Amino acid sequence: MYALVDANSFYCSAEQVFRPDWRGKPIIVLSNNDGCIVAANRQARELGIPKFTPYFHVKEQCAKLGVIVCSSNYELYADLSAKMMEIIGRFAPDQHIYSIDESFLSFKHCHTSIPCLKTHGLRIRQTVWKEARIPVCVGIGATLTLAKIANHAAKKLPGYHGVCLIDNEPQRIEILKQLLVSDVWGIGRRLSKKLVSMGIHTAYDLAQMPTGLARKQFSIEIERTVRELNGTACKQWDHTRADKQQIFSTRSVGERIMDFEALLQALSKHIGIAAAKARAQGSCCKSMLIFANNSPYDEQPVGFKSLIHFPTATNCTIEMTQAASLAAPRLFRPGVKYYKIGIGLINLEQNKYQQLDLFNLSKTKPTLMNAFDGINARYGRDTLFLAAQGIEQKWAMRRTLLTPQYTTLWGGIPRVKC
Repeated sequence: MYALVDANSFYCSAEQVFRPDWRGKPIIVLSNNDGCIVAANRQARELGIPKFTPYFHVKEQCAKLGVIVCSSNYELYADLSAKMMEIIGRFAPDQHIYSIDESFLSFKHCHTSIPCLKTHGLRIRQTVWKEARIPVCVGIGATLTLAKIANHAAKKLPGYHGVCLIDNEPQRIEILKQLLVSDVWGIGRRLSKKLVSMGIHTAYDLAQMPTGLARKQFSIEIERTVRELNGTACKQWDHTRADKQQIFSTRSVGERIMDFEALLQALSKHIGIAAAKARAQGSCCKSMLIFANNSPYDEQPVGFKSLIHFPTATNCTIEMTQAASLAAPRLFRPGVKYYKIGIGLINLEQNKYQQLDLFNLSKTKPTLMNAFDGINARYGRDTLFLAAQGIEQKWAMRRTLLTPQYTTLWGGIPRVKC
């Protein structure tokens, strides 16, 4: 048996942890530069505030309805997620963190020692709320897909109160009949439209599809999904994730960039982020793509890019920043209001299998970079950084409605008046 523990409107719930007066009130969280709504709790959705809508479209409506609006507080969300996952991990010997707010548990080796799985699920929910003040729902099933289905039922269907255990055939059929085929894990929007055109409207209809036909018409993954809906375990999580073949760092800026110095600062910032990720997985790159665009909604959308090749593969922030500073003039055009800047590390290879060049000695500085990463890991990102990134960074991401970083900054520690 497997369990899926999923937080309810995680970003919104995280904002309420240190603000008890916000509990039960409508809350939305905005994307980078306060652009779109990326999270809305149940109360906000009931007021007609949709997700993935540009904020300026509903700004007046939110003010009129008393909706609490927050900028994305990524530091807070990451810290609370780590705490939540640590709590969830106590309830099973095997855990797989699927996303920032979802975690699978496997009861494969301890199923018989748990008297009641539903009570166990209730205990998970109560403990996470007691210790982290994050509301979660728990779904338990014989396969990973059924655990996802059970979690969806625990959230959406009446009578389950946040915990759903699918452990018998009548219940499995009843729940599958109440869920749309688009609610099934791995069935995207385009695929669900094709299934509906074939007369498959519910999760139960999909479970009734012959496995051979599912494989022939779609893929082996859909066949596995059909088998899993019928209780046959076909999917497993990987304990060792494959290294990324490409690493990109890109983001829209809070204030349009119009001078070369600011453009170079933004490129250097992204190089620092991507290079640290490459070192973390033991990779180095032979080619680096740098690019800068204005907004696609501008009157004349334009974009510029340049591909940089290194004589020997590198993951050294200093070497990569120097190369970018030489190539950056190819991206800059006077009068262009740059909105999206980024870099991509492509053609990655593992450090231990790196092909060296007798005539081009490596310029990487592994000892320096290890010290660099160690200090930043201990004291926070950008404790140490290259001066090329700039200090003021007026172009940095705009978060005008940011709540305090309660758990990661000394100045953000909540003050309690007794």
